[in-house]
Amino acid sequence: MDEKQYQEEVQEVLSPHRFFAFKSANEWMKDAQNLPLQRKLFGELWFENEECVLFAETNSGKSILAVQIAENISSGRVYAPFDMTAGAQRVLYFDFELCERQFSVRYTVDGENPYNWSENFIRVEIDADAEYPNGDWGEYVCEQIEDVMLQAGAKIGIIDNITYLGEELEKSKGALPLMKRLKEIKKRNGFSFLILAHCPKRNASRPLTKNDLQGSMMIMNFVDSAFSIGMSRQGMDFRYIKQLKARNNAIIYGKESVLAAKIVKDYNFLRFQFLDKTREVEHLEQADPMRRDEQMTTIGSLYDESESARSIATELGLSHTTVNRYLKEMFDSGSLKKRGTGTVTEVTQSPDVPDVPLQKKGGKGGNKRNS
Repeated sequence: MDEKQYQEEVQEVLSPHRFFAFKSANEWMKDAQNLPLQRKLFGELWFENEECVLFAETNSGKSILAVQIAENISSGRVYAPFDMTAGAQRVLYFDFELCERQFSVRYTVDGENPYNWSENFIRVEIDADAEYPNGDWGEYVCEQIEDVMLQAGAKIGIIDNITYLGEELEKSKGALPLMKRLKEIKKRNGFSFLILAHCPKRNASRPLTKNDLQGSMMIMNFVDSAFSIGMSRQGMDFRYIKQLKARNNAIIYGKESVLAAKIVKDYNFLRFQFLDKTREVEHLEQADPMRRDEQMTTIGSLYDESESARSIATELGLSHTTVNRYLKEMFDSGSLKKRGTGTVTEVTQSPDVPDVPLQKKGGKGGNKRNS
């Protein structure tokens, strides 16, 4: 019996409401070749048909960057190094953060000479006269997002901000149903979503990690890609962009090559000016000596992201012996799981050594700006 006959016989006995779809690996590969390539929407950070999350602290410029991305896609205009291969198309920007007056102020000159947007840029906010449902708020808003995107004929949606869609999203159990619902909508319609999210106030001397995202476990599990904006010690208007998850390509903007940026206003358009790739440590504040529990929390977070004990020691300015000792203590107490089933070769018995203050290595070297 060949593969085709086998599949036909199997289909005859399967329930019409089956949960799993299955085919041989060769069949999956053959079918995938007929699918269109996922084109770039924002360089290597966001591709078509992806659910991507952008997170950062309050006042870091999330909405500024998201609006800039929306304008790039709607107009076909790009800012290096983030190319776009998807082509200009309609974008719906769901703005749950700013009122129309606040939005307007950012893109005018003293309230006059407004920026001329592409007609493909559609800003959406909740109608002041809308009736609010009695049931599940997040479910209702997701349904409305799907409806208005279909009505507008748009495939690209930017949601600012996910915390508006449901309560307790900082907890994994609160994020799970919402992320599943958005994923269903994306898959059913071929949509692409960029979802903005908050992260709590964080220690500016620590590198950005996936664990800085509220509701990080469930949100990170469900999205296809993720990147974050970090504050920079190089100036009030300076930021850096760090890539934290990717499925369509390798990580381009990791800790050794984050993208430096500056928030500028070009006459009537507030935007990010992208500068050079730099090491993340160049943007982090010099740390005061941390308490022991804070050191262990930071080390545990980096270990969860598959970093070795040696790289953690180098990144945080701790001795290798101290990192090994803290990791072993967390393994022994059960507060941290070893990766894989084997032993962790870098974690060894070591004598007690004095705690080393958590100091970042690297000087204050400035960034060379692009004109």
